[in-house]
Amino acid sequence: MVKSETKPAIGILGGTFDPVHFGHLRTGLDVVEALGLEHLRLIPCAIPPHRTEPVASAAVRRLMLELAIKNHPKLLVDDRELSREGPSYTVDTLLSLRADFADNPLFVLMGTDAFASLPSWSRWQQLTELAHIVVMQRAEEPLSLSAELAEWYEQHQAKAGDEKLPAGKVWSVPVTQIGISATQIREALQQQRDVRYLLPDAVISLIEQMGLYPPLANDA
Repeated sequence: MVKSETKPAIGILGGTFDPVHFGHLRTGLDVVEALGLEHLRLIPCAIPPHRTEPVASAAVRRLMLELAIKNHPKLLVDDRELSREGPSYTVDTLLSLRADFADNPLFVLMGTDAFASLPSWSRWQQLTELAHIVVMQRAEEPLSLSAELAEWYEQHQAKAGDEKLPAGKVWSVPVTQIGISATQIREALQQQRDVRYLLPDAVISLIEQMGLYPPLANDA
């Protein structure tokens, strides 16, 4: 009797990556290792539905990602949202990924703030029909949910063995405490402060070469 082959699990981390930094990369790797993912797809969005428009162009943000993950076997850039018109809704991205990976377990990674705002997302309850959700939770970080989302979370909470399913569950995975954000990095660059050790050197070099996030004009 031939055993059915278990398809490799794939992680998905979307964002503006404006710019990409170690907070994105380290926490993503934490989830890869915790859940034994075959790889993690970093997906830069074109038009974020819940945020202001990115400062850097789509092409530049993609290039920053490629430089940041160069030669890492578990990380790759997926630019499908950049070639799609309209807002970059996660549910549409998952429908596209399902067309490519029909039977693979898919895991969508998000932070606690994003998860708490899930009911405001487009067709949010359809997400678990297409993938698992991974809530990346830092040490001592509370998970404050509305009553509606708390009940939904309890109904979908994963248990041992569920990682073999293609979709349907919510996982809470502890990740490294790295309290930085792309907004803070952009502000630091605009104020001409040193951003070394917050993001990869190759990304810093590109930012400097292209004059991204230039200093704020002097009001004096």
